[in-house]
Amino acid sequence: MKEYKYKINGNLYNVVIGDIEDNIAHVEVNGTHYNVEMEKKPKAAPTPKPIPRPVAKPAAAPVAAKPAAAKSGVKSPLPGVILDIKVKEGDTVKKGQTIIILEAMKMENSINADKDGKVTAINVSKGESVLEGTDLVIIE
Repeated sequence: MKEYKYKINGNLYNVVIGDIEDNIAHVEVNGTHYNVEMEKKPKAAPTPKPIPRPVAKPAAAPVAAKPAAAKSGVKSPLPGVILDIKVKEGDTVKKGQTIIILEAMKMENSINADKDGKVTAINVSKGESVLEGTDLVIIE
């Protein structure tokens, strides 16, 4: 059973997805039960085998080239709702520092910086629902 909170046109919806049998999902929206019929998956067509092609050798990089500063996105480890954002763009963070509080499965989860650096982008806002793997914050 998975639980989500959505805000659509300013209205808050609590959605609980229960059992899924064949193509029928048992869903509860704000306490009202629904049986949702999903589209059946089309039968997979056989995938064609790729044709091997010759690969050109990459040109040698100039010796004096500097590597670009590595940017990395701190990803959401599971689906949930953003409760709090502890940093703002331009802040300097240390590895392990709490940057986001994520509510998932009725628990608050601290999302920490994965490296030292500067916050260059915040891709979420307070109250927003996110999926697993979503880039929350970009650290450079």
